[in-house]
Amino acid sequence: MARQSFKQGKCLWMLMIAMYSCGRREHPHNIFFYNESSGIASTDPAYARNQSVMWAVHQLYSTLVEVDDKLNIQPLLAKSWTFSGDKCSIRFILRNDVQFHDDACFKNGRGRMLTAFDVEYSFRRIMDPATASPGAWIFSGRVDSLMPFRALNDSVFELKLQKPFQPVMGILSMQYASIVPKEAVEKYGNDFRRHPIGSGPFRFVTWEEGQSMVLTKNKNYFEKDIYGNTLPFLDGIFISFLDSKSSEFLQFQQGNIDFINDIDPSFKDELLSRKGELKKEWKDKISLQKHSYLNIEYLGIMMDTSNPLVKHSPLNTKKIRQAINYAIDKRKLVFYLRNSIGFPAENGFVPPGMPSFDTAVKGYIYDPVKARQLLKEAGYQSTVPITLLTIPQYANLGSYIASELKQCGIEVKVEAIQKSILLEMTSKSKAAFFRGSWIADYPDAENYFGVFY
Repeated sequence: MARQSFKQGKCLWMLMIAMYSCGRREHPHNIFFYNESSGIASTDPAYARNQSVMWAVHQLYSTLVEVDDKLNIQPLLAKSWTFSGDKCSIRFILRNDVQFHDDACFKNGRGRMLTAFDVEYSFRRIMDPATASPGAWIFSGRVDSLMPFRALNDSVFELKLQKPFQPVMGILSMQYASIVPKEAVEKYGNDFRRHPIGSGPFRFVTWEEGQSMVLTKNKNYFEKDIYGNTLPFLDGIFISFLDSKSSEFLQFQQGNIDFINDIDPSFKDELLSRKGELKKEWKDKISLQKHSYLNIEYLGIMMDTSNPLVKHSPLNTKKIRQAINYAIDKRKLVFYLRNSIGFPAENGFVPPGMPSFDTAVKGYIYDPVKARQLLKEAGYQSTVPITLLTIPQYANLGSYIASELKQCGIEVKVEAIQKSILLEMTSKSKAAFFRGSWIADYPDAENYFGVFY
């Protein structure tokens, strides 16, 4: 389906899976149906911190630039841009044909034209402590402290940086950087989270929390396809909020949902062979699409030696950490636990799909002999098991890792806890050893290396 018809956000796997129903029922209109099992917490771009919110926000709002399917930065609200000689200032020339969605917050209920002053307002709002946006980091410490954002007139916007920062254009493609009208934010206040007014390809219709959300085609949308046809092609989007993956897949089988973006572990073996292909009995029923995705799954190890959890931990020793890397057969993990959906991380921390991914980068491969040798050199003796924290969804992965490490002499106890608790523990430096995942915020390797600092 065309990029402009349904703009896809971020998913959860190194290899994204999209499955489309071949036996969908006939809809009275050209409506796209999908499910968000985790629900949608807000439609305010300032809080677009996870996939479910990003996808909805991407349909409702527009950004200065966007990323195409080859990870190149393309114009969207901005027609063009130029960098100053010192690379610390960017001047954007905006389109003059972009209109906000019709709403009562505007005069006569008709959406007004979007200007550079809206860009200035939206970016300042992200950084305003009163907004409490989790996306404030995209500008914090990067933009000029005195005059970071300035509308020179209706169609010219200027952004100033503290120092050159190459990934800045990728950051401006993020949903946090969506442009919102001041009138809507002021009229709806705290309720703006559920009354979105943007300039995206779809307009908000209704949202029954816990049940469904409906978006309709924006007939005033500015983008066209390469043949000059007005976008979007869809008449609308219907999002359901079934929290059960089993129920979601049943609806998908019946043609009530058009697509699902991953396969729940409980029925992956029913659908996929070990090589990651659809089994014969499913080939005429659903369409499977796979492509590289910007995500890496990893084991996090806390390194702060002043922390009591680290001070007396065997993970404090470099050779033991290296031994853990060599002791895990990642190829077997991907083959059996993921049915070949993913790539073994043997070439560094930047995943396939990134322009800078290079197989010449040699990371850690499976080498149990070397792992045992490193443990011997480190003088490691298994007395108290090392605790590996994960969430229930990845408990089987944790068990596999524990089994692999045990074969090399490292005792690991797997503890599955709620996701919210694990996130809190990692943010407060209370998790010494944990399973983590990093999805690219913008298409630059710097975003992955940021995990280390």
